[in-house]
Amino acid sequence: MFQLDIRSRKPIYEQLVEKLKELIIHEVFLPDQQLPSVRALAQELTINPNTIQKAYRELEHQGYIYSIPGKGKFVAPQSETTNDEKVKKMKQELIKLLSEAMYLGMKKDDLLSLIAIAEQSVKGGEKRD
Repeated sequence: MFQLDIRSRKPIYEQLVEKLKELIIHEVFLPDQQLPSVRALAQELTINPNTIQKAYRELEHQGYIYSIPGKGKFVAPQSETTNDEKVKKMKQELIKLLSEAMYLGMKKDDLLSLIAIAEQSVKGGEKRD
């Protein structure tokens, strides 16, 4: 499914959270789709099941997944209220990053081309309004 960098300074559970978020954002995992069980994913990645559980807990806390007792973990459909909060925070972070990029010499056209690349990667290149 994906690779984790054991030599990285970033904890494995954080790498796992990032990879799963990426798969959810790019719709490899669709809303309400069941995620692999903790045991199955731990076996596939050859890491401790507690690490998988910690990553799943973090994803649930962030609103990317939800759990049904006895059934497993599922990808959460995006709700407007959760998105509004996340979008507001992300806009603030983007302004900070864009300001720094411009300070370091990036041109507006460079930034716009990066936005176009990001847009193509989301939903397999499907244009969104």
